[in-house]
Amino acid sequence: MKEKENQHKRYRPLTVSGLGGVAAGNGFHENPDTAVNEALEAAWNSGVRYFDTSPWYGLGLSERRLGHFLRNRKREEYTLSTKVGRLLTPDEDFKLENGLWKGRLNFSYRYDYSAEGTRKSIEDSLQRLGLPYLDIVYIHDLSPDNQDMKENWTVYFDQALKGAIPELTRMREEGIIKAWGFGVNTLEPALKAIEQADPDIFLSATQYSIIKHEEALRTLFPACEKRNISIVVGAPLNAGFLAGVERYDYSGTFPAGVMEKRKRLLGICSIHGVDLRTAALQFSAAPAVVSAVIPGAWNPKQAAANAASFKAEIPKAFWAALKEGKLIAEDAPVPA
Repeated sequence: MKEKENQHKRYRPLTVSGLGGVAAGNGFHENPDTAVNEALEAAWNSGVRYFDTSPWYGLGLSERRLGHFLRNRKREEYTLSTKVGRLLTPDEDFKLENGLWKGRLNFSYRYDYSAEGTRKSIEDSLQRLGLPYLDIVYIHDLSPDNQDMKENWTVYFDQALKGAIPELTRMREEGIIKAWGFGVNTLEPALKAIEQADPDIFLSATQYSIIKHEEALRTLFPACEKRNISIVVGAPLNAGFLAGVERYDYSGTFPAGVMEKRKRLLGICSIHGVDLRTAALQFSAAPAVVSAVIPGAWNPKQAAANAASFKAEIPKAFWAALKEGKLIAEDAPVPA
């Protein structure tokens, strides 16, 4: 699959094929430094030039690992995104009960979407990464699915509207960042941001995959296209579910119907000789509004397989079969 041309005024990642940094933060299980570094190396050698991380991922661990890997590479040769919204403070005894991040954390966190907190978060991230500037910054987890916020997410949104959003716009003008947006797992905050601000790009996770995509396709995507805002698709494999992992997204539960849908998808994949991981990644990358797709990987085999999936050929008959079987929406874009 050819990389999409960067013809827009708003900043776009250098490659459609990206790598998410959850695993580098010991997401779901502990991952050794060597395995994470080898995964990053395999992604780089496969042509991946977009890397996403966050202070939240392992409470600083993901940023430190990515910074160590990238620090001796030419800065203009890759895209790096991180996030704001949580400030880290040292705490050797901090533990997340039933948390996503495994292993020793050494930091706790507090939410801060103010202008001052946003600038400090970016300065702290640059220190952890050891890099001079960022390409993209996402306002992170300001969303009703965030269990720390729930229905109070609009209170945090109002804080960001007065603080983080104008500050990120200033930092974009200063050249410290090139673009900003929201990184969320629901659609409502992104749609609200389009109405009230001037974002460049959204990291929309768990909302556009071969399993679930209709609502994003018909609400968020058209709204973004009108404003020349692009979408980075996060969790395109539903946190490994479409690559054979018995896990769906980040909640640990399986929504009704997803197991049966995966079984039917695998059946059509078998008939047409298509790998489900490949189909899922190319499906997520197909819409014109999508500028990048960032599956995760914690070892080199996964990273290389993800990158290879973007280049594989899939017969048109496969996509036709999915639409005929109503496994994907009739109006869903598919690879040309």
